[in-house]
Amino acid sequence: MALPIENYALISDCHTAALVGNDGSIDWLCLPRYDSPSTFGALLGDESHGRWKIAPTDSTARSHRAYVGNTFVLTTVWTTSTGVVEVTDFMPHGDRRADLVRRVTGISGSVDMTVDLRIRFGYATAMPWVRQIPTPTVAGDPDGVASAAHVDLVAVAGPDALVVRGAELHPKGHAHVREYTVAEGETVDTVMTWYPSHRPTPLPQDVDRSLADTLDWWENWGSNSTDDGPYHGAVMRSLLVLRALTHEDTGGIVAAATTSLPEAFGGQRNWDYRYVWLRDASLTLTVLLDHGFHTEAADWRGWLLRAIAGDPNDVQIMYGLAGERWLPEQELPSLPGYNGAAPVRIGNGAVDQYQADVIGEVMVALHRSRVRTGEASQDAWALQRALLSVVEQNLDRPDSGIWEIRGRDQFFTHSRVMVWAALDRGVRGVEQFGLRGPVDTWRKLRDQVRDEIEEKGFNAELGCYTQVFGGTAVDASLLQLAQVGYCEADDPRMLGTVAQIEKELLHEGLLMRYRTETGVDGLPAGEYPFLACSFWLVEQYARSGRLEDGRRLMDALLLLRNDVGLLSEEYDITGRRQAGNTPQALSHLALVRAADALTTAPSVLSREAAGLPAENVDELAGEHSGGLVTSSLL
Repeated sequence: MALPIENYALISDCHTAALVGNDGSIDWLCLPRYDSPSTFGALLGDESHGRWKIAPTDSTARSHRAYVGNTFVLTTVWTTSTGVVEVTDFMPHGDRRADLVRRVTGISGSVDMTVDLRIRFGYATAMPWVRQIPTPTVAGDPDGVASAAHVDLVAVAGPDALVVRGAELHPKGHAHVREYTVAEGETVDTVMTWYPSHRPTPLPQDVDRSLADTLDWWENWGSNSTDDGPYHGAVMRSLLVLRALTHEDTGGIVAAATTSLPEAFGGQRNWDYRYVWLRDASLTLTVLLDHGFHTEAADWRGWLLRAIAGDPNDVQIMYGLAGERWLPEQELPSLPGYNGAAPVRIGNGAVDQYQADVIGEVMVALHRSRVRTGEASQDAWALQRALLSVVEQNLDRPDSGIWEIRGRDQFFTHSRVMVWAALDRGVRGVEQFGLRGPVDTWRKLRDQVRDEIEEKGFNAELGCYTQVFGGTAVDASLLQLAQVGYCEADDPRMLGTVAQIEKELLHEGLLMRYRTETGVDGLPAGEYPFLACSFWLVEQYARSGRLEDGRRLMDALLLLRNDVGLLSEEYDITGRRQAGNTPQALSHLALVRAADALTTAPSVLSREAAGLPAENVDELAGEHSGGLVTSSLL
């Protein structure tokens, strides 16, 4: 049985990632990319679906783990009755290989260790052919000769192959195992390398060099951060998570490292998040820009241009890591699901949905990138103009909304606001940067959409914006109205919306996305509070002057991180456990935004941060459109 979700830590090489349990078992790993079929799938089943465990033989051993500084090198210190050992787990960065290293070092006394390796390629559909061969010559070895005493374990099935070097393993049923003793000062390295099965076995890894290089790379990356606020530790770890979820080569940013971790335990809300949602990636880009990571912005812009090249009407809400368009949703019979939560899905049916908010998020991010970097990329502007043509052509079309409902399409107020935001950023591109475009048309449409929102998306009797036009229910996504500058955070209509959100959606202090029992999403009712939404509420509190409320909620949310600072998608308050896919980019980027809001409040945002030209900030802050004060927090 898989561990509680919060018991897993992430290690990553910025191409893929492994989830390491606090019991020493790696229960999830897809090679060589995040969206590749799993090699270890015990997270969605049990050990028979693939895992790699290294832990003391003593079942009473106690462990404590932590990342080394601002890196994804994980150390776990095990204390037993006979001694103490440290296990260092990491995926080497920068060597253009798919390696996973597990180093066991004796700290004191001696400790008996057990290794249990079960390789199951293809989402546990392929039992590999395993053989042992002599270890080849190490690259750079002055003697040029491999030790005849060392052998490699090579596992092959179809297109996939692994070689395992170090602690020699022996077959036991469908596993490969070993028991050995580590004394003080001794080190035992085991290295696993994936490679295409039609290619030669890669040469051995220099573990010391790889460890040093990996530590240096992560620390150097983190040193670019501009954050030094009171939530620095949480913000830094969240920024690192966002970088780990960004593919090194393509620039694509996955929404999470996993698939099918349930939003409701034992239920059917199990989705594959190992793809690039334009929405999540755009929001991630904005956060990285705000903290000084401009290279990632350029990489993502390049990814975006490649992914949606061609007819703008063919734009999708999500893509594969390299911009793949074909992501059909399938159910896997080979994996029984996390603690039986079926079905396990790969691909995602949302790829075929129309979600009107997505272009708005992309436009906001590209505008913010232009403001932050000062780059007026003509390619990016050409893309923005093409996207605005899609907005115009679909102006009166209902959609599936930010939460990807599987019920009927409707006019979601949040989606309509993001249509407004898309047109608004087009106007700003012309006004602020002198770019060319039909600005009069965009202004007219922007005002038209605002009038429509105020008429149909605001319920005067309740005093709040509503989830859908003409509705009475609220939705946590309405908290983003102030974030994108549609209104001020302290506007009476926004405050009324917040009050109704607190009344309807707060559950024991945390925020639900919406009421699933209404049937709006076309799925069986039931899920847990959504962590990103609660962080949005912190941001709203901070921006509207409720600083103490914001700080209290922020402190409560930070306690929901696991022992190494990771957050999944949702939180089960009753069960006191994380739920949904992990680590979740949206949760971590919302954490950073909330921390930024609390850190800067109640001071006025700088002109640069507001995304406005210096000479027009005061003027625009007092400009009225449709009876509401407009501003920009993005």
